[in-house]
Amino acid sequence: MSTHAIDGKLLKQMLLHGAAKLEALKENVNALNVFPVPDGDTGTNMSMTMASAVRELERTGDRTVEEVAAAVAQGSLMGARGNSGVILSQLFRGFAKGCEGHVNIAARDLAEAFQLAVETAYKAVMKPVEGTILTVARESAAAGVSLAKTVTDPVALLKGIVEAAEVSLAHTPELLPVLKKSGVVDSGGKGYTVILHGMFEVLSGGVTVEAPAAAKPVASGAAKHDLSPATRIDFDPAALGEIQFPYDCEFFIRRYPGGKPIPNEEVARLLEPMGDSIYVVGGEDRAKVHIHSDNPGPVFSLCIQYGDLIDIVIHNMREQHDYLLEHAQRAHEAEAVEEGPIGNSAVVAVAAGEGLAAIFESLGAAHVIQGGQTMNPSTEDLLNAINSCPEEAVFVLPNNKNIILAAQQAAALTPKKVYVIPTRSVPQGIAAMVSWMGDAEPAKLEGAMTKAAASVQTGEVTYAVRTTTFGDLQINEGDILGLANGQIK
Repeated sequence: MSTHAIDGKLLKQMLLHGAAKLEALKENVNALNVFPVPDGDTGTNMSMTMASAVRELERTGDRTVEEVAAAVAQGSLMGARGNSGVILSQLFRGFAKGCEGHVNIAARDLAEAFQLAVETAYKAVMKPVEGTILTVARESAAAGVSLAKTVTDPVALLKGIVEAAEVSLAHTPELLPVLKKSGVVDSGGKGYTVILHGMFEVLSGGVTVEAPAAAKPVASGAAKHDLSPATRIDFDPAALGEIQFPYDCEFFIRRYPGGKPIPNEEVARLLEPMGDSIYVVGGEDRAKVHIHSDNPGPVFSLCIQYGDLIDIVIHNMREQHDYLLEHAQRAHEAEAVEEGPIGNSAVVAVAAGEGLAAIFESLGAAHVIQGGQTMNPSTEDLLNAINSCPEEAVFVLPNNKNIILAAQQAAALTPKKVYVIPTRSVPQGIAAMVSWMGDAEPAKLEGAMTKAAASVQTGEVTYAVRTTTFGDLQINEGDILGLANGQIK
């Protein structure tokens, strides 16, 4: 099949088949996971993210490629699960940018969309790791851009992108020693390559398109969201020690009357040298800015160039921590919490099983989302729990390293003030929960809860779900494993 342009209907079929192919091969992708403990496997997380995108595609028209790409971006964003799912959603978000304003896309447009996908994903991850899905996406997109200089047929272009993705995937063990030692390629890169193969099979002709079984709704349908994704989010979950950037600044930029649209990505890029925990969320007329900085002055001087600054809030996190030390005794009063709104903030925690849920609820958590090692909640799950809290300030305890990205993404999609405490285990979450006080000023709690979580040493006992070599250990499926702070010992 040869075509000079891809219309909305064809792009929709391509994406549906890409999702179906990933669903069919997700266990193959899961088998590539190097870490042998029961975890939210990459193939499962990516497939469930695509299933959410499919649900959005199925209720969206296909008149233009812009409409279709926007639907898959929104669906994958809300359904993103695990780190791999969040990165995949960012790739689709960038791809949708490349389709804006297009009814159809030709080869050059397609190459540009894949390149924008890569740029968006890299911007969303503060510390990109090469040898992962990011590398595969980047190198295959670069091949597409180069090919588009001489090729006008989208079929030939996408074929070149798929072939470059396979070459890049095969090279990932050379970039990540842990992959080479285990004799596998990167699982996220494999999942992305599977999706590309599915898209190409439709574009090149002859494939019957069916939505994957996992695309069926797994919960009551949520209302469609008006999304204004963050253009920059600091996903680094490093624990708070000495507070390098003590001023927690949050405000809105409102476009000047008759002024130019607010360039969210440019603002985020210029803010990067001024602090951390940066995100810029919004549209052309209004953008929400968050940053931890050591000097708010330059932050405001920069942002006022783009519009009026409104709803400005600044908190000194050093003062917050000192306040909590002086009032630490009050933490014990939060252990007996009655049902319903109790103060200035609420807590949403992630935990698996009734027993752990009961512990968090007894300490005052307003909502406990079922999830953890083997089932990562989606961005939408987290967002719905956050928005269901009547309090305007909400703390989120992911309690798993593979949920922190989705929690950060959910925080950027709500007007509430959300504090994601980067808890990587349930014991860390409990320590943070004990430090929470419902009637204290929310901004005064963040430093203490983060520090309490970081002080916890976690030991776990589990079993190996696959045979592998990890570090100096030869591990066989079914072996009992001991972990210290997430590391197999």
